[in-house]
Amino acid sequence: MTALPVITPTLVQRLSSTPRGARLARRLAVAQLDGWGYAHDSETTEAVALVVAELAANAVTHGRVPGRDFELRLARDADGIRIEVSDTRSECQPPGPGNATPPSRLAESGRGLLLVDAVARCWEVVDREPPPGKTVRALVAVPASFENVFDPAPNIHSRA
Repeated sequence: MTALPVITPTLVQRLSSTPRGARLARRLAVAQLDGWGYAHDSETTEAVALVVAELAANAVTHGRVPGRDFELRLARDADGIRIEVSDTRSECQPPGPGNATPPSRLAESGRGLLLVDAVARCWEVVDREPPPGKTVRALVAVPASFENVFDPAPNIHSRA
């Protein structure tokens, strides 16, 4: 798999490494997609919300360093919605794409990266720049019905 390019984000937000911070990351992502013109119940919004929720939950559960935040970055381009979640813990690396193992049937956790793998077009784990830490990047494809309206700087209030 080729590496995903570094994104020039439209949304950059540092959030506390707490469950509240993870919930806020998901809400901010949905609000950003609304600003880009995606309906709250669209496939794209639901997919991005799921990926952000899972990556943010992992950042606060497995990547938490006391006193350090995690960061959410979102951008959109012709390929889709690019998501990056960074934390400051280097020694706890998640398995890469296609390497997440399913948990036992009765386990209450352990399915997040499997969901990301199923929903995202591609994803990867890279070292955070600047160190320390890691960044998980994902790309959520935009359905063909939205490809024709791609505009890097939309004005959703204008009338054609």
